Amino acid sequence: MGKIVGAAVVSHHPGLMQCEEFRVLQGAGSDSDLISGYARLRERIKAVKPDAVLIFDSHWFTTGYHLVDGGEKFEGSYISDEMPWYLNGIPYSYLGCPDLAVQVEAVSRERKGYVRNIRHPELGKQYATINLVKHLHMELSKTPVLTVSSCQNCEWPQFLQSGEDIGEAIRRSDLNVVLLASGALSHKFNGIDWRPNHPRIFHESNVSRPENIESDKAAIELMRQGRHDEILARWDDDYRRKPWEAFGAHYLQMLGAMGGAACRAKGEPLSAYENARGTGNIHVWFDVSEAASQGDADAAGQLAAA
Repeated sequence: MGKIVGAAVVSHHPGLMQCEEFRVLQGAGSDSDLISGYARLRERIKAVKPDAVLIFDSHWFTTGYHLVDGGEKFEGSYISDEMPWYLNGIPYSYLGCPDLAVQVEAVSRERKGYVRNIRHPELGKQYATINLVKHLHMELSKTPVLTVSSCQNCEWPQFLQSGEDIGEAIRRSDLNVVLLASGALSHKFNGIDWRPNHPRIFHESNVSRPENIESDKAAIELMRQGRHDEILARWDDDYRRKPWEAFGAHYLQMLGAMGGAACRAKGEPLSAYENARGTGNIHVWFDVSEAASQGDADAAGQLAAA
């Protein structure tokens, strides 16, 4: 029986792919803590020994279906159509996870869901996947990667449903899987003529609006407490309106796979909360083994009480 052995919200912002000298210059003398955070995240992933990593990609927008990229291997040279002046010529070569992709579609069809498998050698890649593949050394570790799209004509409960289908497919497999929700929290860009409030570009005071900082930090605290139900309760009035990157598709699908509102996996920030072009970014690791143990303990307690 397969299981989810770890999960994380992970920043992928393109500035992290700039050279170290440029990043340190932008950071007023020190690098983004998200870079050190990648190293911390690599250690967490290494410790749980996943058979595969599933990336919820907040840049791969699809219409009509949630898709999984079910190829056997991905090779090429990546260029971003968003900022090709520096995000270009990035070679990549990593393994896919085609059997899990097939299982995801089968389970979704069975549950009347909208997740489908796509296998096309010319399908382009997004930096929300490529940046994590590079920074988390998935090519070196030969860890298979399955990327999931963000369906743009969905309401947020349907992202949870997509995640539920994916979680069930993982349980029916024989794989230990790490889930990575690749994207920012609040995702409001600063204007092109904006001037920084703080000389360190990554400083949180450079996030677009004070209310976005407050909202992001409240969500991070709820993640720390494992109160994903509270995040969902605030979704319509707060997080959907900021909005989070890809309208939160990356986080919501990850959460759906982990049980939705019932999930109590506590988040551990692995980086500082930082600005990127006005958006709020952080790496947060969720210890799903602790949540599972607590769930088992609760179940045992209920049985004893009965």
